[in-house]
Amino acid sequence: MRRALVGRDEVFDQAWRSLGGAGQVLLEGPAGIGKTALLRALVAEAAQAGWWVLSCAPTECEADLPFAALADLLRPLAGLAADLPHPQRVAAETVLVTGDSDETIDERVIGAATRSLLEAALASGRPVLLAVDDAPWLDRPSERALRFALRRVGPGLSTLVSSRSTNGPTMPATPLGLDAGATVLTRLALAPLGVHALHHVLRERVGAVLDRPLLARIARESSGNPLVAIEVARAVQRLPKPPEPAQELPVASSIHQLLAEVLAGLPTRCRDAVRLAALLGVPLLRDLTAAGVGPRAFDPAEEAGLLVVTPTRVQFAHPVYAAAVRAGIPPGVRRGLHRRLAEAVADPDERVRQLAACTTTTDPVVADALAAAAVRQHTRGAPEAAANLYEAAARLTPAEDRPTLGQRLLAAARCRFDCGDHPGARMAAEQVAAGFTGHLRAEALLLRAVVAWSADEPGGTALAAAGRALAATRPGSPLAGRIHAHLALFVDLPEPARTHAEAAIALLTGPGGDRELLAAALLHLFFSEVRAGEPPRTELLDRALGMEGAEPSWLAGTIPAIWWKGIDEPDRARERLTRLLDRAAARGDEPSQYELLKHLGETELLAGRWGLAERHIAAARDLGELLGTELTAEIWLTGLLDALRGRLDAAGQVAEAGLRLGEELDDDWCRRIHLQLGAFVALCAGRVAEAAAGYGRLAATVDRMGLAEPLAQRFEPDWIEACVAAGDLATARAALHRLTERHRRLPRPWTLLGLVRSRALLDSAAGGDPSAALDDLVAARAAVAPEVLPLDRARCLLVAGIVHRRLRRKRPAREALEAAVGEFEALGAAAFAARARAEAARLGGRPPAPSGLTATEERVARLAALGRTSRAIADELFVSPKTVETNLSRVYRKLGISRRAELSAALARVGLPEAPLGPKG
Repeated sequence: MRRALVGRDEVFDQAWRSLGGAGQVLLEGPAGIGKTALLRALVAEAAQAGWWVLSCAPTECEADLPFAALADLLRPLAGLAADLPHPQRVAAETVLVTGDSDETIDERVIGAATRSLLEAALASGRPVLLAVDDAPWLDRPSERALRFALRRVGPGLSTLVSSRSTNGPTMPATPLGLDAGATVLTRLALAPLGVHALHHVLRERVGAVLDRPLLARIARESSGNPLVAIEVARAVQRLPKPPEPAQELPVASSIHQLLAEVLAGLPTRCRDAVRLAALLGVPLLRDLTAAGVGPRAFDPAEEAGLLVVTPTRVQFAHPVYAAAVRAGIPPGVRRGLHRRLAEAVADPDERVRQLAACTTTTDPVVADALAAAAVRQHTRGAPEAAANLYEAAARLTPAEDRPTLGQRLLAAARCRFDCGDHPGARMAAEQVAAGFTGHLRAEALLLRAVVAWSADEPGGTALAAAGRALAATRPGSPLAGRIHAHLALFVDLPEPARTHAEAAIALLTGPGGDRELLAAALLHLFFSEVRAGEPPRTELLDRALGMEGAEPSWLAGTIPAIWWKGIDEPDRARERLTRLLDRAAARGDEPSQYELLKHLGETELLAGRWGLAERHIAAARDLGELLGTELTAEIWLTGLLDALRGRLDAAGQVAEAGLRLGEELDDDWCRRIHLQLGAFVALCAGRVAEAAAGYGRLAATVDRMGLAEPLAQRFEPDWIEACVAAGDLATARAALHRLTERHRRLPRPWTLLGLVRSRALLDSAAGGDPSAALDDLVAARAAVAPEVLPLDRARCLLVAGIVHRRLRRKRPAREALEAAVGEFEALGAAAFAARARAEAARLGGRPPAPSGLTATEERVARLAALGRTSRAIADELFVSPKTVETNLSRVYRKLGISRRAELSAALARVGLPEAPLGPKG
């Protein structure tokens, strides 16, 4: 194949070098310059070298055929589809037309399946080349799936794409977003061919050996474009005699004009046959024969080099030829040809496309056919194509059939939302809401609210739209129940949210109710009551969990995990979030993955598994950047992790920026989380008055919102600590009363540990006897497992050490503070470890003898003494369980022990204790 290339050796070598390094290559140039020939040569070279070659060559007519290009490209990987997760396997089989399923395919699953198949091919060990010729003609569903996959697929994939360049003032967008990824993109612009190269091209393609002066004239007139040169040479051959040097060559202003002259010279029957072939998405001989055109009709066009007839189809010699044929068909003639094809083709979707092209006035029969095709495309996972079909059906629907017209416009809006076109969905929903009344208006406004919520539109847009939807629908209807279920999510205040949840439950319960939304409403009622300070009705939670099925509603799917996270049951929260994350990944549902990763990050922060938390937060941030979200939550979580690890400057900057954002948006949630972060940073930095003031503002915000139980915010113990340190014991006592009430309403490990810490500090600062509070500290630490709240448990040791020191009880103070240092360092809580060491230094005396352990051995030993398993330690330290066991063996040998149960005492002997608080002095 490479031998057939003329004048392209240098650019071939450059492209091949880049592809050999798993790079990306974009071939650019005008139509006919030789991009396809070069691409085919590179593909042939890769196939000869044993690469796995995945290629497609879409044409203009195929741009309206969903997944036509993707099916061609993935067909070599069809055998790998059986190993995909079920949703992805069904999606891949649907695209490849190798399976039969009634399931509706989510477009995102197709993108995920494409990525999985590419990664499976890469895992085989063979080099993989993905080649797309003439990328601008990719059908949109294929383009979206490929763009999704290429942004996310692992390293090692070689990508080769060709794209037509233009002479416009602006550079066209890079196809498939190739310039947006981490892999370097090599752009190769194909230069015009010279006289020598064109001589070889014309001898090969036209069979003509022209004298050099004529050849030089053709090269000049064609601007070195081989396709134009071929057609000029053919035009010259059709002249009665060779042109004289002073005679004008038969050169047209464009390749279209040249081909128009060729078509004009064809017999009428052949010209009609060529036109029919050009109007088909895939010009199959069976369809053309059904339209009255046999293979022999194409003979003159084949002799002219326009096309090739294979046993099954007609192939144009170059995509531009088919485009030129279509461009030259008069409109009236074209509609007649489309009508002829509509009566002949076998494929129902191709028939609908032909019908739409020949129908210019309202036609209920054609409109029904278009709507049916829209349903098929939506089921196949092509919502954008479905939206276009619904809109075409609406244009052909008689204006007097208002209900059908409105339903089709609404279906188009929903499809726009399903394909991620939020601006298009917003506009379409608003148009339906403005043009219709009653049920249709309410449905459109509910969709408008969902779009606003999903797109993170500022202010109360979602809430306002849903409120208008409720006003437009009939009270007591199932639609009203659905709207109430959504409003329970959109309202951030507990009392209104509870009212909406109760209304939704009343309207959705019973035959014909929406079980998924009913389960979501039950979860919101449960959650709203908890936030309002009422006793948790866990029977609501259990009922909802029993109803929700395999796929919880996006309206409330994370509420159980938030609840378990809030009551310090990290294992249950982690299990649910991980299960939902795996399902979202299998579906390619990145918005859900994004939300779940943030919750997992916070869960692991509370559980003291900060390495895992960091990974989840980073993954959420990467996804957020891909999705174009505000990144508010993950930046806040990053700031919180920085604060916990002692990087207070970075954390403080996050808090300040977040507070400004909260004020700009008037967003109470954003305001609350950054108030707490800023106050925590100030507390860790020793700016206790600033911290106390910040926590006071946070408490006022929470009270203003009516949040008796802000489940995710645990600020009272730190507020009390700041107030005690600042000497404001009155505010500290008020905050302690607040914390006591939270514990009375809903006892949790964090409230228990927070209470005993706070009482010990207050009793000591007030000059009372803290002995009882210290006893409570010992009991509370024993009651809370080390893996549940390791930071809170370590802070109890720090408080105990401080209180003992103030009472001049040096031995128990030192033991508590040294144990606190060990636990803080095991977690990586640098600021707290430094504070505990500073408190210990105030005791005076000599430090204990060194342990003889390396830094890694010491950290493994401390984590093991906290009760962590080898697997948990490995996850925390980013090592293998075998490495953990090896380090523990060395620790046992150095400390003279033989099992884990002896670790705490052995570490204490060498000054690294994991010990109880010690007796009162």
